[in-house]
Parts: sequence; structure tokens; C-alpha cells
Amino acid sequence: MKKWLPVMIIVVILEAVSDIFAKEWSLNQKAWLFSLALFGYILTNLSWLWALKNDVGLARGAVVFSAGSAVLGVMSGFLIYKETFTTLETIGIILGVVSLILIFWK
Repeated sequence: MKKWLPVMIIVVILEAVSDIFAKEWSLNQKAWLFSLALFGYILTNLSWLWALKNDVGLARGAVVFSAGSAVLGVMSGFLIYKETFTTLETIGIILGVVSLILIFWK
């Protein structure tokens, strides 16, 4: 297993959790939700900096971070908030998953 993978999994999960807190804040306008979202984003970026320091590589890490966060964000939107997607958006989501597969392909 790649030594940077667990860190990137943490980064992507932190981003997804922070996005959920941010969405909840946008719906409910409660200050504690805003604080949790902000704290989560700070932890996410600190973890990202640590990952860069520990050889994740900017190009590979950026793809894993962006595509992984997007996939979890889409799943959260669909499963929790019952959001729907157009055909073009669905194609974009599929391409995001394909990009993750290609990053880990051997």
C-alpha cells in the first residue's frame, strides 16, 4: 500500500464531513455548524500540508483530493439531501471516479 494513501483518505473524509457541516449551516444558519465547518476545513488543510510534506506529490495528491472530495460530496448530496443530477453532471461524476481508478492503476 502506498504510504501516503491513509493520509489522503483522511484528507478526503475531513473535507466531506466539513462540506456536510457547511451545507447544514446553509440550511439552518446556526453558528455552531459554521464553527464545525470552519474547524473541519482547517483540519483538512493541515492534513493536506502534512500529506504534501510526506511525498504525496502535488499532481497525484491534487487529483485524489479533488476527485475524492467530489465523489463523496456527490454521494452526500444524493443520499442525505436528495439532490438530483443532470445527464451531463452524471457523466462528470463518472469521469471523476474513472480519474481515481486511473491514479491507482498499476
